[in-house]
Amino acid sequence: MADDIKVQVRNLVKKFGELLVLNNISFDVKKGEFLCVVGPTGCGKTTFLNTITRLYEPTSGEILINQEPVNLKKHNIAYIFQEYSTMPWLSVEENIAYGLKIKHMDKRTMKEAVDEMLELVGLTQYRTYYPNELSASMLQRVVIARAFATKPELLLMDEPYGQLDVELRFKLEDELIRLWQKLGTTVIFITHNTEEAVYLSEKILVLSNKPTAIKKEFVNPLPRPRNISDPEFIRIRNQVTELIKWW
Repeated sequence: MADDIKVQVRNLVKKFGELLVLNNISFDVKKGEFLCVVGPTGCGKTTFLNTITRLYEPTSGEILINQEPVNLKKHNIAYIFQEYSTMPWLSVEENIAYGLKIKHMDKRTMKEAVDEMLELVGLTQYRTYYPNELSASMLQRVVIARAFATKPELLLMDEPYGQLDVELRFKLEDELIRLWQKLGTTVIFITHNTEEAVYLSEKILVLSNKPTAIKKEFVNPLPRPRNISDPEFIRIRNQVTELIKWW
């Protein structure tokens, strides 16, 4: 049903001059769905995300949120980039509150929201610390807490764990899933890691090499919590890996 759809992308094309990067992409994301997008290195995954948010203007096509053209002034969208994006001159709690201040939230409501997020990501005792005093895992938790604090209707994540080691990545993925399940946010998550895509997603889009199109879209049927050594997990991971090979 249309009421269940949060994001609609129809015939999306993006060119830079004569270079065709995104080629006639169409898909839907349901409300509260966790969508992972994977594809070959350099295929244009970040361009794909930036065009959805209108950071890049589409050459043609339509992008709708709640059946209306996407508008960053109207729609509550949060974006987590590849690089750590904490502000070094702000404490942990000030970083988390940053988006709420921009939205001119009153101090009492802001404090309640920050306290809730600090508790959810396990950083309450570090609220007055500064980014240079935190580990890589803590820095990413601050960024995630800041994004969720604004209660976004759509959260975009561009390979946020790509620079972390395997143990930290799994820990943060579990925290992300817990927050997503609690808050019901719609998530589009870009990754080059097929195991990560299978571990996190409810649905997977596999992109082709440039000019980028959707090679395959499929629902991830695995129950949660997920076990990376489960034979069905391995089968789906291998299927996705085969699909994103260059040849």
